[in-house]
Amino acid sequence: MKEDQCKCRIIHADQVEAARKSALAGDEIELLSQTFKALGDPSRLRILTALEKQEMCVCDLAALLAISESAVSHQLRLLRTIQLVKNRRAGAVLYYSLDDTHVNVLIGTALEHVREK
Repeated sequence: MKEDQCKCRIIHADQVEAARKSALAGDEIELLSQTFKALGDPSRLRILTALEKQEMCVCDLAALLAISESAVSHQLRLLRTIQLVKNRRAGAVLYYSLDDTHVNVLIGTALEHVREK
């Protein structure tokens, strides 16, 4: 743990002030944190990666993930709340898709990082 600390205590006021000025607003930090929490759950991440290629209904996602439709619906509700997925109704079937291409970019960038080494 000592390797992760400075050997002397000096506060660089100019660097602290620059970081403070460029810091995100509290509401943006909260929304960003919710997004990363959502991406941190394996079931939600599997749903999102499945939806990268095509829209799918709850039944199809449940079959793919081998979990209950109720569990998938719960995850989709959370993902829709934070605007990572959207849905459309076609008769009795409710199809889900990624909300926009930013979701692909987030997952793709994280995957590049994981595969980097």
